[in-house]
Amino acid sequence: MNIMALVAVAMVATILSVMIKKYNPEYSIVVSIIAGVFILYMVFSELRPAIDKINSLISSSKISLEHAKVLFKTLGVCFLVQFAVDSCNDAGESALASKLELAGKVVIIGLSLPLFEEVIKIVSGLLGG
Repeated sequence: MNIMALVAVAMVATILSVMIKKYNPEYSIVVSIIAGVFILYMVFSELRPAIDKINSLISSSKISLEHAKVLFKTLGVCFLVQFAVDSCNDAGESALASKLELAGKVVIIGLSLPLFEEVIKIVSGLLGG
C-alpha cells in the first residue's frame, strides 16, 4: 500500500470538499464519502496478506476455526461501523452516529456470545462445576 497515494487522495478530497461546501454542501458530503470508500477499498485490498498469515497461524495452533471466524466478523463490524459513524458525524448527524455506534456494539456482543459461552465452560470446568 502506498501511504503517500492515500494521503494525497485524502488531501485532494478534503480540499475539494471544503471548496464545494461553499456552494453545494450536499455535494461536499458525497465527495468525502466517495474518498472514504476509495481509501477503505485500498486498505482492505492490502489486508489480504495479513489475513492469510493469521489464518496460517490459527491453523497451525490449537485454536478453533470458529473462534477465528468470530474474530474476523467482529473486526469487520468494527471497521464498517466506524466508517459509517465517521460519515454520519461528517454530515452533522451526531445523534444518528451515536445510535449506529450503539448498534455496532450490540452486534459485537451478539457475535462474541459463543466465545463467552466457551470461557464460562472452561472456568466452570476449572472450578469443578
